[in-house]
Amino acid sequence: MKMHNDRDSEQGLTRVLLTDCGSTTTKAVLLEDKGKGLRLSARGQAPTTVENPVEDVTVGVLNATREVEELSGRKLLDDSGKIIRPGRQDIGVDKYMSTSSAGGGLQMIVAGVVGSMTGESALRAALGAGAIVMELLAYDDKRSPHEKVELVRRLKPDMILLAGGTDGGTKSHVVEIAELLAAAAPRPRLGEGYSLPLIYAGNKDARREVESALKGVFEFKAVENLRPTLEEENLEPAREEIHRLFLDHVMAHAPGYNKLMKWTDGPLMPTPAAVGAMIQSYADKKKIGVLAVDIGGATTDIFSLVWTGEEREKPVYNRTVSANLGMSYSIGNVLDSVGLEEVLKWLPVEMDSKEALDKLGNKMIRPTTIPDHVTGLMLEQAVAREALSSSMAQHMEFARGLSGLKRTRTVAEAFRQKEGGAHLLNMSGIDLIIGSGGVLSNAPSRVQAAMMLIDAFQPAGITRLAVDSIFMLPHLGVLSSIDPGSAANVLEKDCLVNLGTCIAPIGRGRHGSHCLTAEIRFENGKVQALDIPFGSIKRLDLPSSSKAGIELEVSKGFFLGQGRERKISTRIRGGEVGLILDCRGRPLVLGSGDSSRRELVNGWAVETGLYDLVDN
Repeated sequence: MKMHNDRDSEQGLTRVLLTDCGSTTTKAVLLEDKGKGLRLSARGQAPTTVENPVEDVTVGVLNATREVEELSGRKLLDDSGKIIRPGRQDIGVDKYMSTSSAGGGLQMIVAGVVGSMTGESALRAALGAGAIVMELLAYDDKRSPHEKVELVRRLKPDMILLAGGTDGGTKSHVVEIAELLAAAAPRPRLGEGYSLPLIYAGNKDARREVESALKGVFEFKAVENLRPTLEEENLEPAREEIHRLFLDHVMAHAPGYNKLMKWTDGPLMPTPAAVGAMIQSYADKKKIGVLAVDIGGATTDIFSLVWTGEEREKPVYNRTVSANLGMSYSIGNVLDSVGLEEVLKWLPVEMDSKEALDKLGNKMIRPTTIPDHVTGLMLEQAVAREALSSSMAQHMEFARGLSGLKRTRTVAEAFRQKEGGAHLLNMSGIDLIIGSGGVLSNAPSRVQAAMMLIDAFQPAGITRLAVDSIFMLPHLGVLSSIDPGSAANVLEKDCLVNLGTCIAPIGRGRHGSHCLTAEIRFENGKVQALDIPFGSIKRLDLPSSSKAGIELEVSKGFFLGQGRERKISTRIRGGEVGLILDCRGRPLVLGSGDSSRRELVNGWAVETGLYDLVDN
């Protein structure tokens, strides 16, 4: 996704309508400039209408817009039911833009010669473009050609991305994959009577043979090679072509989307791609490292942008989808992945295993139910910690550098990318963590949301925490394509709830030994000095409108950032949770023994006021 800056901003926008057509709900937001730039004015929602009996996505868009009309007092639709543009006085809008994940979003098959190299690069390109990857095929994945053909035939993707080989390298393997795909001849998920789009982003010298093998079966499109050399990755041309084909081929055959695309004043973006665009735009504007998560009932998406180089001049963006980790439909998968004991370890109270399984089973059967007692809430939030932590582990595995980067390696080393590629995502390089999804955004207290993020992601050094309380990141992402300045302004002022700042020394020590000395200078002149032992956590009130100066010094064996600093003087922002000084160690270890561990977790809960606001 292309980065923007303030010079790209479109001036003169006074009223903008944005919609996100989700799988079940279409959400509309109206932004208005009442003298201080665009700000959120009203929100509305309605059921998405891509299935029987309506089968026209624009009906849901208009229904959500009518609710915005009622709440804002603005006339946005004309007598024929069309969005009025251009806006004038209290009527209509200057721009209308939309995102969509209706009908299951953008679903793709990706293929490469070597699964850990070109296959993984193709996966990064597709995920970064907002796709759900149905399957990764590779020449070296040990399945027989017959098994691969049968698998591809069963799937009904929206498009296929084929990569393989460095420029000037061997051609035969990628041609064989092309022949396999041609033999499978999968049918498209949406629409009939048109050729399924296939993007070729492999060895340029094999392009003619690949196209010949696929001729008459797919709508063939070629872009620059994803991996022109072993040490170089070039994802953007493939991502841009995925977006173009998503509009021109996929959405054109979805119920009502052809009409919707004629209404919009910009690209219709896949919802995850729009979220990624907002993360990238905001991180670029602020020059900060950002980690964002959206945890749903069935899946968990993680987005990250980190900066590399001595002066933080090179942004690296990654997105992963944990398609089987979620808070309702996929709770069983979380338990299967980590085990019930790993969930129960987070509980500050004792709970019988059978009782826990009964509660979680009911949640899986009835996804919309909410806990009726504090112990049920504790259990759900414990599951959320493990779902988030497991999703983060998958993201960390994916966010690796290419083998051979910045130095010469042998071909054998290059093939061991998972072992050889260094992690690109270092938590001490993350300046802001954004959480979204019901379990985070709708937690009974903001302290609970903050602690779920801290326990799951284990931020290191100094990190700000926030939640997207109304899931407006997709809307702002599509807005950022034309006005990144306004998108960032609305994100900060109307979308994100600032939770506060977490300070977490990196390292481990003996429980109870000295870890951190902090001297905090508040704006009212008050000075507070703290000595915090290892294994403990401390929360201080610091309102959202406040900042404070702070001097930090850690004991030998600990450090506070990427530069392994032991002493830092800086300023921090407050939030609804305030300041959290987390001296429990990185990595965080809960210890062994149920009773001692429960006592430890309960002590942390008491110190942070984790469940103080919940009626027992």
